[in-house]
Amino acid sequence: MAFTVADYTVFVLLLVLSSAIGLFYALSGGRQRTVQEFLLANRSMSFLPVALSLLATFQSAVAILGVPAEIYRFGTEYWFLGCCYFLGLLIPAHVFIPVFYRLHLTSTYEYLELRFNKAVRVCGTVTFIFQMVIYMGVVLYAPALALNAVTQFDLWGAVLTMGLVCTLYTTLGGLKAVIWTDVFQTLVMFAGQLAVIVVGTVKVGGMGRVWQLAADQGKISGIDLSPDPFERHTFWTLAVGGVFMMLSLYGVNQAQVQRYLSSRTEREAVLSCYAVFPCQQVVLCLSCLTGLVMFAYYQEHPPTAAQSQASSDQLVLYFVMDVLKDLPGLPGLFVACLFSGSLSTISSAFNSLATVTMEDLIHPYFPGLRESRATLLSKLLALSYGLLCLGMAYLSSMMGPMLQAAISIFGMVGGPLLGLFCLGMFFPCANPTGAITGLAAGLAMAFWIGIGSLVSNLQAAPSVPALSNSTDFPQASSLTTAIATTLLTSAPAPRRLSGLQKFYNLSYMWYSAHNSSTVILVGLLVSLLTGPTKGATVNPRTIYPVLPQLLCCLPQRYREQLSCGVGRSAEDGSCEEPGSCEEPAPCAPEKTSNGMLNGPVGGLARVEEAEGEGFARVEGAHTYVLQETSL
Repeated sequence: MAFTVADYTVFVLLLVLSSAIGLFYALSGGRQRTVQEFLLANRSMSFLPVALSLLATFQSAVAILGVPAEIYRFGTEYWFLGCCYFLGLLIPAHVFIPVFYRLHLTSTYEYLELRFNKAVRVCGTVTFIFQMVIYMGVVLYAPALALNAVTQFDLWGAVLTMGLVCTLYTTLGGLKAVIWTDVFQTLVMFAGQLAVIVVGTVKVGGMGRVWQLAADQGKISGIDLSPDPFERHTFWTLAVGGVFMMLSLYGVNQAQVQRYLSSRTEREAVLSCYAVFPCQQVVLCLSCLTGLVMFAYYQEHPPTAAQSQASSDQLVLYFVMDVLKDLPGLPGLFVACLFSGSLSTISSAFNSLATVTMEDLIHPYFPGLRESRATLLSKLLALSYGLLCLGMAYLSSMMGPMLQAAISIFGMVGGPLLGLFCLGMFFPCANPTGAITGLAAGLAMAFWIGIGSLVSNLQAAPSVPALSNSTDFPQASSLTTAIATTLLTSAPAPRRLSGLQKFYNLSYMWYSAHNSSTVILVGLLVSLLTGPTKGATVNPRTIYPVLPQLLCCLPQRYREQLSCGVGRSAEDGSCEEPGSCEEPAPCAPEKTSNGMLNGPVGGLARVEEAEGEGFARVEGAHTYVLQETSL
């Protein structure tokens, strides 16, 4: 099906408005003249745009195509993933955000140096860069390939246009432009999916008819309470394993944490996490309903022979074109919706990669870098990563069957990084040697399972077409979710498995839990063997006292024993009088955008308090309100 002028107009409007937002923030306000403004939006954002930006990063083009395909093929069981969102967002809001925000970080991996040492920080940074560079080309190329196969939309024209536009507004407008374009692109994604659902439902005969047809064919799934971790989707797999997947994204991923840190106060950062919860449920419902409507439509309008041979994500596009072909402009709206998912994900990758490269690999070795040069270098880094993304998209086109492995690498890395941060934050006895060894063990385990699963499924399904001509990608509801499914989305005939084959059949939803647990267990074991860190030497601001918080009803002396000798921070609300707690060592003073100290090194000045506002800095460029948060 060829696009009309109206469709191209809608698509071009998306690109023009996205670029205009970047130019607006490049020419207004502080004009992106400081690293603080370019990388953290001057820590001035309110919770609503931050929440929508978090959602846009979560909703990639892979998810827009993958989730409806999942529902079409396997039924509504995937919908139970929504059960994990509550804990998956509550824990970051009350555990990770307070720790990161009160340390006034720019890069998430600064935490690793404060908690362990510089070597651990560099290891975490390099792992993250490897993860994102591999993935960002694929997330640009994959939907363009599917679109080209269905609509003859020019493949490389789309890839180059989207890549260059995204590079433009990210480089010129900084994080503030990225956040506000994410808001705009989120609205486009909602509009595109709603248009497909509404028009498709009308053509089928109403939502009741859609539901009846799906139920008659067994696509409305009940609750499967099987505890077997080798079953691909069960209630426990989605609701519990999904929590770890969510934590790897919303708890420690630089792209998301950077948005929390751009909030004007800690309270705004926590509210943004809360606001994402209903938005995520809406997005999941829209994607699942799209899959149900598609199934019902093809029950009454059987697909053609060419459509029957298409991969599942291409079938989603065939469905969209079939449903919207008589309504000029609406196919273009869905294409805009699809590429909005790509734009939001890629721009987040550019900005977060520029941030960690600048803060973790350049500033520590060039501390005297002038503000103007640091800002220019940050912009050049964003531009360089944008061009690198186009190069990775080209490499993706030549990978063939290896493309699936490239996609898998992204999901393999999320769990070990989550385990590294949890090791530092929840276990005061962990030492740097244990952290590095644990991370290495977690990555080795992740690659072992992931690559083993890929090879195992390729051997079990030799008739799977080469991925150079197909984009039958695993479903993904976020950057770190089912990208690691490899070929598990296919439904192979049941077969009896044993030994390593059984191990490789572990459900992809448990990957994050399994790999993060490996990091923690190995890290603790090595730390105990090499000499655990003494609690008195640990900066209390880098520790979240899990057991004392959960067992808050115990007497004070027992809670102190559970703290493993770690002192209490003056910010944890445990002091009865303002001067009764000793201020921890000033190892995380507030910084200006180029890493120089801003204001008194160790101090939080007491100000006239409004109810519930605590302490605030009175010197320095911005005010940080420190709120007591707990589970």
